[in-house]
Amino acid sequence: QLQLVESGGGLVQPGGSLRLSCSASGSTLDYYAIGWFRQAPGKEREGVSCISSSGGSTKYVDSVKGRFTISRDNAKNTVYLQMNSLKPEDTAVYYCAATRLSGNVCYDRFDFYQYWGQGTQVTVSS
Repeated sequence: QLQLVESGGGLVQPGGSLRLSCSASGSTLDYYAIGWFRQAPGKEREGVSCISSSGGSTKYVDSVKGRFTISRDNAKNTVYLQMNSLKPEDTAVYYCAATRLSGNVCYDRFDFYQYWGQGTQVTVSS
């Protein structure tokens, strides 16, 4: 059974950076596309970014393009979300999720993903 654990969240000032990690156990991530999602209080869950199992395809929601970068290190069974130029509106609980999916494709809809981490809080505030 694949298990995911997020880490790297915290409190950061506007304009700062954080790198989130999504570490997997119980199975290799080689055959899984990974998505990062976030949910702020009172708001719906939002797809932030995703990466294909090969790493060759990525997607970003418009609000984070040019600021966030998703990457994966299959040797370490870990996916990363580098977040730069953070804004207060980026404040949310961030979740990583996995779906077994071969090919150069990933999805930014949460209902495509079967395995979820517990989330990590990101707070951007001065």
